[in-house]
Amino acid sequence: MLAKSKNDAKAQALAKSQKNKKNNVKFGTRMKTFFRAVWAELKNVHWPTRKQVLVYTGVVLVTILIVMVILWVFDTILSVGIEGLLGLF
Repeated sequence: MLAKSKNDAKAQALAKSQKNKKNNVKFGTRMKTFFRAVWAELKNVHWPTRKQVLVYTGVVLVTILIVMVILWVFDTILSVGIEGLLGLF
């Protein structure tokens, strides 16, 4: 990226040096900061109750069963139709 003026060049150089300073932080310090941030986010998570998990799981299983039956019906109809068409030739 080319700078349009001396001020732009100075700003780019300053940004690059600040970026390099961030990369010079020790690995252990960065990991500690990362896991503290992860722990803070986990505290903000709304965890469902056992009853909610059971209800949601039931909804998913019933939905899968319904979709499975619909696909089986369409597959059977199409198979019979294609076999009928191929039987004509």
